[in-house]
Parts: sequence; C-alpha cells; structure tokens
Amino acid sequence: MDALLVDDSAVMRLRLRQLLEAKPDVSVTDHADPGAALVEAQIRAFDLVLVDCHLRTMDGIAFIRCMRTIPHYAQVPIVMLADDISDAVRLSALEAGATDFLDTSMEGVELTVRLRNMIRLAKAVRRLSEQAAWLDGEVEAALRHMREREEEIIFRLALAVEYRDSDTGDHTWRVARYSQIIAEELGLAPDVCRSLYLAAPLHDVGKVGVPDSILLKPGRLDPDEFAVVQTHTTIGQRILGGSASELIRLAAEIAEAHHERWDGGGYPNGLAGTAIPLAARIVAVADVFDALTTQRPYKAAMPFEAALDALRAESGRHFDPDCIAAFCARRADIRVAGGQERAAIRPVTEPWARVPTLLREIAAEPPGPSGWLVRDPHSLIAPDDAPPVPPLTRDPHKRPKEPRRERALDDTAGDRAGPPHLPGRGPTPGRRDGLPHGVAHRRNGPPHLIAARPDDSTLGRS
Repeated sequence: MDALLVDDSAVMRLRLRQLLEAKPDVSVTDHADPGAALVEAQIRAFDLVLVDCHLRTMDGIAFIRCMRTIPHYAQVPIVMLADDISDAVRLSALEAGATDFLDTSMEGVELTVRLRNMIRLAKAVRRLSEQAAWLDGEVEAALRHMREREEEIIFRLALAVEYRDSDTGDHTWRVARYSQIIAEELGLAPDVCRSLYLAAPLHDVGKVGVPDSILLKPGRLDPDEFAVVQTHTTIGQRILGGSASELIRLAAEIAEAHHERWDGGGYPNGLAGTAIPLAARIVAVADVFDALTTQRPYKAAMPFEAALDALRAESGRHFDPDCIAAFCARRADIRVAGGQERAAIRPVTEPWARVPTLLREIAAEPPGPSGWLVRDPHSLIAPDDAPPVPPLTRDPHKRPKEPRRERALDDTAGDRAGPPHLPGRGPTPGRRDGLPHGVAHRRNGPPHLIAARPDDSTLGRS
C-alpha cells in the first residue's frame, strides 16, 4: 500500500517514515509542502494520508478539505498528526473529513500499534474499494449482456415478421438506421436515439395478424381487404403494449401510430400534427423512404434525389416538416445507410449483425424475375442516374411501354388498392390472368410464393 505523509518537520517525517516502512508492503511518500502533496495526490492513488495539524503554509484542516474533494479520497483514511489538539480543533477536523487522530508525542509500543491499526484500516478500505469496483464491472457486464440479448431478440422478431412478405431483413436495418439519423438531427438525447433505433424494426409486427391470403395477395386489394391490412397497427399495439420494458413500450407506440398523417388523414386513430408520437412521425419518414428507394418485383427503385423530392412534396401533409428537414439535412449519412455510398464495415456489435439473412426457399425452376432475391443489400438501391427498370413481359422481344412517372408517390403502392380516396392500379394491360408484370404462375405452388410483399402504405410498400 502507498501512504502520503505531509509534515513540515523533517525530524517527524523521518521518524514516521521509518515506523511505517517497517511494516510489510508499505511505501511512503513524504512532503513538507502541502501544495506539492495535493498535486501528487491528484496524480497518484494513495491508500493512507497522514497530515500535520500545524502546517506553516496551509492549515491541516484546510488540507483535509481539499483532499476530500478529490474523488479517489472520498473513503481513504486521513489521519491528523498533532501533539496538542483541542476539542474544538478535533471537531473541526472531523467535520472536514478526518478519520482519526495520532498523538505524535506517544513513544514506543503505543505509537507503533496505532500506526499498525491505521495501516490495517487503510488496507481494508482498499480491499472494499477494489471489490466494489469489481462488482460494478460485473454488474455492467451483465447489464450489457442483457441489453445485447434484448436487442438481438427484437431484431430477430422483426426479421421473422418481415420474412412473411420479404426476402431479407435489410429493410428492417435500414428503417432503424434512418430513424436513428433523423432523431440525432432533431437533437434528441443519445439514449433516446438508440432506443428509437432498436424499437423501429418492430413497426410492422402487427402484420403477423393479417391473413396470408391478403398479405401475400399478388393482385389488387379490395376495400375490405385493405381495411384488414390496416388493422396491423392496432394488432401491433396489442402485441407490444403494456410491457414492463420501456423499449417495448416505445415499439408499441410506433407500431400503432406510424401510419398516422400530419394532416390527420391517416389511421388507425386519425391523429394529426404533434398529437402523433414523435417516434412514430420519425419512423413514418424512414419507412416510406426505404420503400421508395428499394427495388421490388412490381417496381424499380426510385432514384435517391427523386425520393427526397417525393418526401419534401408531402412535408406538412403526410409527414412532420421537422422530420423531413432533419432527414434531408443528413442526406450524406442517409446515402451511406441506404447503400448509395460505400462505408466502412458495419460494427459486429450491432444486434442486426447477429441476425442471419433469410431467403425464401423456392424450388429451382427456369430463370425468371428474381432480382429481389439478392444477398447484397446495396444492390437493392438504384443510383441516382439509373433509368427506371421496365417490368418483364411474357414476350422477351417485346418491350413494354415506359411506366408513367407522374403521381410517383401513389404509384409506389403498386397494384394494391387503397381506401376510396387513394387511387390504385387495376390489372396490368396485356395480361389475361390479371397479374402484374414480373409475377409468373408457379407449377407447384400458388403465385404468391414469389409475389411482391404487399403494403398498405399510401406512399410506398415497406
């Protein structure tokens, strides 16, 4: 153990130093100047401090007060040395933080025993401090492990939900990352941004309650079917609501309200403006943007700048203007997160890094439209200058007409029918079976096995 001795008497320093260092494993650093002693105490962690009451340049009580302000010395024994201490001085020293007093006028065995007891006390305090530090580390490691498991469970659950009508979990990760970027730009606290990043992937968990006959239907949805799809928001809230976990409660809030509109025209509750939870407003922007910029069987990926323009056009109507402004302000980070620009390898500590990529188990058959079955998520995002990809036709020598670019936001809904006030597309001309281009009948299974994932979004499938 290390002891600090502060006394302006050279004789007393030599005497106490010899007595202290006679004990095993005791090293003594002595100072005549209390100022120099304070400086060294801030650099080194002493286990025992002995200070003379009557220092010339600084009062011993003032020195003790200064020592107690240094974080390490909150519990370290500090002993005041004196041969004549009044009760008033003793009381003042105790109030300043003195642990004990040592009468330097003592001789022989008594002084030796008192010093030995102080050394034992200092060693005991040090052991307790080390044990407390070890326990703190163990608790922190356990909490970190619990958080990591919680994060991984959330992402795996989100992947399971998305796997019903998608082929990989990259949509889940991108929506989470976009949401985190928006939250950061809005100035939310780091822990809030992290919680939003973890809760956002569960925004569509309620789709587990939507029948496959509707969720995977390749054609248009009629009004009744669309109403069933809309119930995924309330189903998600019921699945996640009432949890003791703050993170799961946040996910429930997002699941219920991420299809509300800023102008009040959304669902399920028709909330408007700031009545919509901020987390849901953020995820709404992230979810729709990813739907717009992702290649799907029924549409090409919208170029990055065109998708930004589409979001700006809906600012103040569909989306919170502040969220749109924050999203556009971080366009460089959005490009990296969406794969528009390459970045360093994602850290493996992220929960999604432990989640495998799941692809649909489809029997081998002649080559067909399989561009959505890819392992590289970056290839799902088209560059800004990429021309729109026309859908495939039955006749390889006949190219279809260029798709209409007007009403781009509504067209991203694909062949799904919306509510009465939202236009949908009917069966694709030129197809007798009424299926959209790029969706072929299967010999050994229904066409929905390779169909695009449906969505009830008015701006894009997500």
